[in-house]
Amino acid sequence: MVQIHPSAVIEEGAQIGADCVIGPFCVIGPEVVLGEGVILKSHVVLAGDTHIGANSEIYSFAVIGEIPQDLKFGGEKTRLRIGARNRIREHVTINTGTAGGGGETRIGDDGLFMAGCHVAHDVQIGDRVIVVNSSAVAGHCIIEDDVIIGGLCGVHQFVRIGQGAIIGAVTMVTKDVLPHGLVQGPRGVLDGLNLVGLKRKGVGRADITALRAAFQMLKDGEGTFQDRANRLSDESDSPFVQQMVEFILGDTDRNILTPGS
Repeated sequence: MVQIHPSAVIEEGAQIGADCVIGPFCVIGPEVVLGEGVILKSHVVLAGDTHIGANSEIYSFAVIGEIPQDLKFGGEKTRLRIGARNRIREHVTINTGTAGGGGETRIGDDGLFMAGCHVAHDVQIGDRVIVVNSSAVAGHCIIEDDVIIGGLCGVHQFVRIGQGAIIGAVTMVTKDVLPHGLVQGPRGVLDGLNLVGLKRKGVGRADITALRAAFQMLKDGEGTFQDRANRLSDESDSPFVQQMVEFILGDTDRNILTPGS
């Protein structure tokens, strides 16, 4: 069964999955695909080549799949792919990709995008990510699994935020953030590890201890930051430390936010 309010506008070509609920005054474009059980509250606009995963819920006045806010965009064919069980609250905007950024904006499963937040073109977001009210993620960013971005934050284009990191409220992030990092302050200071998040996920004491030692070495060890990361790769067998090292040594268009910087 599909429930569609009489005032909703569904253009020819749109694909509506089983058990979807389309509320009053929603507008769904011809290339939109809704998985099973998607709920659109009311006044939701879905445009472009946009797929919404099963059992996602989108609230009033969200605009999902419109063209990028990028002056280089020339009307090329691009996409938006959103996974399952996402909650997208009021006034959220999520744009499709650009040809220069790979052509696709992608969001994983089980995310929460609170009221008024923005996800720009070509952003890649993992699973279980929370973006709190009125925060903006600029184009080409990579947000890994289990990240929390606090309210009223801005994430600069091309920034990577590693798995399990947390960004405090009212923070501007202009550099890459290490996995499980804790960032706060107006200009984004790496202020430690997200210990609360690690404990909530059931990470063992040995791995947490290894991460704390690694963080301290990255902060105070000898040599350049890259030298310290390379030494960590040889000295620690913790998978969490190795994840941090791989992130530091990975390809990026931004600098790494270093401890104490």
